[in-house]
Amino acid sequence: MNDAEAMRLAIELAELGAGDVSPNPLVGAVIVRDGRIVGRGYHRRYGGPHAEIFALQEAGDAASGATMFVTLEPCCHVGKTPACTDAIIEAGVGRVVVALRDPFPDVDGRGIATLREAGVSVEEGLLQEEAARQNEVFLHYTTTGRPFVLLKLAASLDGRIATRTGDSKWISGEGSRTEAHRLRRRHSSVLVGIRTVLADDPELTVRRVPGRSPTPIVIDPTGRIPPEARLLRAGRSPIIVASRIQEGRERGLVELGARVWRIPSDGGRIDLLALLDRLGEEKIDSVLVEGGGETAAAFLDAGLVDKVTVFVAPLLIGGRAATPAVGGEGAAKIADAVRLRDVSVERFGDDLCITGYPQGSTSVAR
Repeated sequence: MNDAEAMRLAIELAELGAGDVSPNPLVGAVIVRDGRIVGRGYHRRYGGPHAEIFALQEAGDAASGATMFVTLEPCCHVGKTPACTDAIIEAGVGRVVVALRDPFPDVDGRGIATLREAGVSVEEGLLQEEAARQNEVFLHYTTTGRPFVLLKLAASLDGRIATRTGDSKWISGEGSRTEAHRLRRRHSSVLVGIRTVLADDPELTVRRVPGRSPTPIVIDPTGRIPPEARLLRAGRSPIIVASRIQEGRERGLVELGARVWRIPSDGGRIDLLALLDRLGEEKIDSVLVEGGGETAAAFLDAGLVDKVTVFVAPLLIGGRAATPAVGGEGAAKIADAVRLRDVSVERFGDDLCITGYPQGSTSVAR
């Protein structure tokens, strides 16, 4: 097994922690000795042992003199778990290959320096781009303090998300809807506007794949969410964002299990940057924006979208009264339109899934 193959396996292992470790990073580790894998590990849950520890436990005495491949720089500080650098040094690992340096202030090169000072050979940068893409949420959250925002749209070929009567079930096919649930599982929160709640009464849970459901967020400036809404059912704790909600109405929502946040408003609209700052303070590292068209436009107009995923179904809805995927005023000129870079295309049944990053986005993707 060569170095690139070992690191690619470590990246695959890291992916197994998706949806369970936030706001921590996805990390995988592989230990190789004499060309043979002797240890594997990945970060499984927030607050639990790190990938390096699991790999060292599996390797046992075989870790001495071996090479460890790890997708993110090993930590050198004591937090919820002991320092991984201490465990690596104690096990006698002779060489460590790191894909990506950890920007977390308590690490940020110190882990690599600690290993080198102990006589461990350290190399960094192998498959760095792949590792950075995998951890784009962690890198964004760590460097900005705000959650990573993915805008997810599902539209017809002519860009509609509902007919003139409001019918929208289902534009996307089965495969696309399953993938949408995978996206929910990967994100800490899922956000919709009050119009979507009133029109569709969504649950915003993960159902088509195993895993936990994200924290639901509703942008609801005046407190219009009905008490019978699915989001307010027992066991759910939606965050209701309101700027002018009456005290009595707020108390009623709290009694139903909601958390009501008073976010500043700008011209009657929620200040989305202030909302993201508050979410970051609450250790919510990612937001999946699911709808509807006006909410999508608000995030795009504010320049707060880090990534876009659009499921395009091969059907034509037509009609001036049909609901567009992105509302708002729209671009006056093509030059003003939001253009995506680093675009990738997948197929789910007959649907196309197009993913990219808005030009000017601070995402690590290049």
